[in-house]
Amino acid sequence: LTIFIFLSVCFTLDVSAKEKLAQTGMQFLSVGADSRASGMGEAVSTLEMGSGSLFFNPAGMANMWKRTDFTFSRVEWIADMSINAVSGAINLKGGKYGVFGFSVVSIDYGTVEGTIVWPNSDGYIDTENFSPSALSIGLGYARALSDKFSVGGQMKFLNEYLGESVIQSSTTSYKKKKNLADALAFDFGTLFKTGFKSLKIGMSVRNFSNEIEYEEEGFQLPLTFKIGLSMNLMDFMNNEELQRKHSLFFALDASHPRSHSEQMNIGLEYSFMNFVFL
Repeated sequence: LTIFIFLSVCFTLDVSAKEKLAQTGMQFLSVGADSRASGMGEAVSTLEMGSGSLFFNPAGMANMWKRTDFTFSRVEWIADMSINAVSGAINLKGGKYGVFGFSVVSIDYGTVEGTIVWPNSDGYIDTENFSPSALSIGLGYARALSDKFSVGGQMKFLNEYLGESVIQSSTTSYKKKKNLADALAFDFGTLFKTGFKSLKIGMSVRNFSNEIEYEEEGFQLPLTFKIGLSMNLMDFMNNEELQRKHSLFFALDASHPRSHSEQMNIGLEYSFMNFVFL
């Protein structure tokens, strides 16, 4: 509770002091790389998704009942970009020593035509094509501290390559320079089962990092703070047979991102016999 209050005050002060929109880099970190989460409008701060929780709230991995869990997804994004994401987790001694996990996200931005300013009629000449890319590799850990409260965190190594620039070093010579940026970022979160039916409350902070710099211009990562709740609405039905066959999870997340205005995410997930999910 103390941590939550502290973070809330910090974000409130940041918003009241200045409004910085569209000034963050490595935006691939903001793209949902999980089909279940995307289908629920990314209102998944309180959903226990196994290793997939590393992409949203690491604490959701703590109560994983399976020994191991793996996920893979591929997103065909706009402008010929593609995103591949892999995650895995292993449960040690039935959760006695917690759950360890890893995540990998790789981005292919496609091929970009390189140019350089030149004193001709066009004002430029073509250079070689290049292929920008980005990579995130994370190691995470989560543990249930009690039957109601879980915590989790993840450390991520980030790398972004934006190709090579042809730079004029003198009036007669040019040189190539690689545009590379590395960063270390952290995610952490909590999950609390209230004890009232299946109601859960969760909180997460993602992409906490120092400022990154290309040449002389610095930028921040897309830091995002979320708090949410979820519940199986079938808990209100007084029919055990109906509850056994059907579930309808309602999830609500309040999101405070660094790169755009606050927003509310709402999701629903229906399942039949714990086999078919919509």
